[in-house]
Amino acid sequence: MDHFASQNGARGNRLLRVIAGISGLFFTTTAFAASPMIGPVPLDFLLFAGVLAGVALFHHHAFKFAVGGAVVIALYKILIAGFKTGTGVEGFIGHLGHEWVLLANLLCLLVGFALLSNHFEKSELPKVLPHFLPDDWKGGFMLLVLVFVLSAFLDNIAAALIGGTIAAAVFRKKVHIGYLAAIVAASNAGGSGSVVGDTTTTMLWLAGASPFSVLDAYVAAGTALVFMAYFASKQQQAYSPIIKDAKVAHRVDWARIGIVVWILLVAIVANVLVNVKFAEVGEHFPVLGVAVWIAILLAIAVRTPDWSLVPGAAKGAIFLLALVLSASMMPVEELPPASWVTTFGLGFLSAVFDNIPLTELAIKQGGYDWGMLAYAVGFGGSILWFGSSAGVALSSQFPEARNAIAWLKGGWHVAVAYVLGFFVMLVLTGWHPTPLKATAELLQFAQLFAA
Repeated sequence: MDHFASQNGARGNRLLRVIAGISGLFFTTTAFAASPMIGPVPLDFLLFAGVLAGVALFHHHAFKFAVGGAVVIALYKILIAGFKTGTGVEGFIGHLGHEWVLLANLLCLLVGFALLSNHFEKSELPKVLPHFLPDDWKGGFMLLVLVFVLSAFLDNIAAALIGGTIAAAVFRKKVHIGYLAAIVAASNAGGSGSVVGDTTTTMLWLAGASPFSVLDAYVAAGTALVFMAYFASKQQQAYSPIIKDAKVAHRVDWARIGIVVWILLVAIVANVLVNVKFAEVGEHFPVLGVAVWIAILLAIAVRTPDWSLVPGAAKGAIFLLALVLSASMMPVEELPPASWVTTFGLGFLSAVFDNIPLTELAIKQGGYDWGMLAYAVGFGGSILWFGSSAGVALSSQFPEARNAIAWLKGGWHVAVAYVLGFFVMLVLTGWHPTPLKATAELLQFAQLFAA
């Protein structure tokens, strides 16, 4: 352990020198108003790479790196590089005008679902669940399948938090980091084939992709789930076996379970209605996040949430928002030509780059196999803990997850599962790019779904 710590320290010192060099380049560029390029690479990307490296290696200071990095990048864009919406402060305000709805929704959902998860934990139902799960590694396997299924119609953040809450109960609060990575991956995999399971798939649906074309993502996601769930469950069983013979007579607070169901139903209905019937409203106001908080506040009449969780959840949310904001300011104007090779690479890029702007660029470019793209940008974010909102949310429950090196080492099966699932899908379904065109049949399907 000491040797590992010394290695991390050496890496940390090297990284600090790199970041210091990047910072020096930044201030030199500012002083002389030189071109914002270092060789062929825009300085924006080097700054963002420094932020991600700091988050990955200095996990105890991840919050400082994320927030500080967002401030530095914003200042650089204001003073030098500019935004798509203009230059200077006006350009930054214009950029926030495009991004604030997404950021506000994420803030509301991350904090709100932390309270939802606590309601579920206090219901005592997680203590009863081990009675219904197998008593060996297959219990952990079934739990990951449950997270996968929940994410098909539920936000992946909520599915990951519910999975983490159950895991803490059935594994005596000793959850292997490889199993945590698998929970995040299962939540992202489950949403990849459903137009209401993930923001990116909803974006594709609204742009005109058939819900059935996105459904193809389950070929890859199902393969990846089986592979990683097997190895992660074996890891977890060796680390901390599942509780056996739980008492079924344990009293369950069904009122809290009712609150959980109520909040989730409101989230699902708001998601479908806004994205199908009131898309323009959803583009200019964080309807989903506000709807979840209205549901939480109305439920106070039944049970009061644990408000003490809000500061910690808010800090975790701000961390994610800083990374999302930094990623949104990157000068990604276009992607390479659409192909299965490009799609495969986007999966790894999603581990460090917000998948929403990547999906938006792919929609504008066209020519993709939308099911394959949905799997790649959805599941790929699970490779690192900060690569998806589900990973950041789960790390608020399990702070030990904020170690990128340990995540990669313990969750090796997630990266391998991504590659395996991708190529199984490529072999079985092939590469089938389709145009984005909202047909009458698609519109009827959407109206029927929203009815």
